[in-house]
Amino acid sequence: MTTINIDGSLGEGGGQVLRSSLSLSMITGQPFRIEKIRAKRAKPGLMRQHLTCVRAAAEICGAKVEGAELKSQELSFVPGKVKTGEYSFAVGTAGSTSLVFQTVFLPLLLADGESIVQFEGGTHNSKAPSFDYISEVFMPVVRRMGAEAELELVRAGFYPAGQGQFVAEIGSVDSLKPIELLRRGGLKSRLAVAGLCNLEERIGKRELSELSKVLDLNLKEMNVHHYEGAAGAGNVLSMAYEFDELTEIFTGFGEKGVTAEFVAKQVAKEAARYAKEEAPVGDYLADQLLLPFALVGGGRFRTLALSQHFLTNKDIIEKFLDVEIETTRESRLSWLVEIKTK
Repeated sequence: MTTINIDGSLGEGGGQVLRSSLSLSMITGQPFRIEKIRAKRAKPGLMRQHLTCVRAAAEICGAKVEGAELKSQELSFVPGKVKTGEYSFAVGTAGSTSLVFQTVFLPLLLADGESIVQFEGGTHNSKAPSFDYISEVFMPVVRRMGAEAELELVRAGFYPAGQGQFVAEIGSVDSLKPIELLRRGGLKSRLAVAGLCNLEERIGKRELSELSKVLDLNLKEMNVHHYEGAAGAGNVLSMAYEFDELTEIFTGFGEKGVTAEFVAKQVAKEAARYAKEEAPVGDYLADQLLLPFALVGGGRFRTLALSQHFLTNKDIIEKFLDVEIETTRESRLSWLVEIKTK
């Protein structure tokens, strides 16, 4: 089979190029070679969490890999057959466990047999989807497409301590089915949660108070949650909108030197932008839905904007799959995305 050559500096030039290539290679059986890995990042090449993605992919499909080492900017990957079963993957730092999960999830889902996979590292990371986002936003959509999987957070892991853990039980399906996400449907609930790990409750209350000023939340729509048993300190503020058709979550993270009010204002800004529009799929979810929709070879959804991650993912997918991803701008904050088989 012909090796697909990939320029790692394509589009946003980050780890997305590598992760999508790994997933698609395992699913299609097509080998690939990538150069200029993360070329547009301040620290180019494979970092620990990217290396974990490579090693996880190689383990579940018995791949032949060259260049799998820290700071490497070139990698070749020749996949074997994906084998389901029990696996454990540790990033070793506060690097994102969610990104490792996304690398192996669809290949395991579409293989024969069930899998139980444990992920260790960062579960709540400002530079990647949080566990809550994957569990409450992404997973319900792919379940509608026919996916069978359950996620359980064992222990939260924040930057820089990490040491978080979650477990994924992944079923087996022959294929996914196309769906449409063109409207939100009715608003069922709103919920703001200030998550705290080894921090005083007053921090969370300040965040919620500030968030409420912008979004006009009532007491039933706000909650402070303490993560038990986690290492180090951490804070995540999330604003969730549950509609008939999907759930969207907007997230911010507390950092040293950053006030609780500033964190809340950033989350409120994103949430308010989404709430006043009509397109159901947020920017981040649009990027994550491209791969499952493309594997089906059909489906449509509306999103607020096309991020650089989205456009990069689109380019990589079209290298591996015989699909066409059409994007049509309908208004300033509404794009129609349609996947078609060529």
